[in-house]
Amino acid sequence: MFRLIILAGYFELMAYLQISGKLDQYINVHYQYLAILSMVLSFVLAVVQLVLILRNKEHQVAEDDPHEHHLTKGYQKASAYLLLALPIIVGLLFPTISLDTTIVEAKGFNFPISKESVGDPDVQTQYLKPDTSIYFNEADYQEQMDTLLEKYDQQGTLKITEANYLEIMELIYNYPSAFIGRAVSYDGFIYQAKNQEISDLFVFRFGIIHCVADSGVFGLRTKLPHSEEPKNDTWVHIEGTIQSEYYAPFKRTLPFVDANTVTTIATPENQYVYRSF
Repeated sequence: MFRLIILAGYFELMAYLQISGKLDQYINVHYQYLAILSMVLSFVLAVVQLVLILRNKEHQVAEDDPHEHHLTKGYQKASAYLLLALPIIVGLLFPTISLDTTIVEAKGFNFPISKESVGDPDVQTQYLKPDTSIYFNEADYQEQMDTLLEKYDQQGTLKITEANYLEIMELIYNYPSAFIGRAVSYDGFIYQAKNQEISDLFVFRFGIIHCVADSGVFGLRTKLPHSEEPKNDTWVHIEGTIQSEYYAPFKRTLPFVDANTVTTIATPENQYVYRSF
């Protein structure tokens, strides 16, 4: 019976995340098909479990299942079921909250990758520059970067959208010289970093490469016109020119945007951007 409840719970959780639109705050939306597949499998397994219960073969199946022979004590079975049910409890009962500058302030940010993990020693939170090189061998990664660089090696304004945000940011940080002097436009939220009484302003977006475990805050340092003083978390549309200069806090040269115009915009319904492969 517990197995049926848990399987039905996973089906309900996946269906809830799909219908409510909250799935995109957990995984890259390009992998939505995996969530649908898990929902279908959960439903099928739940039906199978229900059939076994109705045939009164649950006890026999439990005896024949070699994976449960070691779960002989009640607290062991309770612990196992609780662990299986934990994702369902968290997903259904805990609210999803979009990240903002308080997360950046609490964790700080480094470049190119923070040494802090997010609970998994094999996962690192990324900042400023999306780094997908960890998912490819060197040759394949270079081929991908060359293809993207050719794709955006055109005259005119470099328009950064939700669809291409992460791949263009990765290119700008990998090949800054190819974009120096290029007009650029993009949307993001304001974050002011305090560095020894000097306020450095960045325009960021939170991005997800595969899932929330490898999410990060990505964007460019931005110099606004002197008359502009937006507050943290203000969403803006930036138009300007990509430049480059030495950034003392990171002890390296970084690209930045010399903004010509800054327009306050409404907070987008989905504040995340996703990497497409």
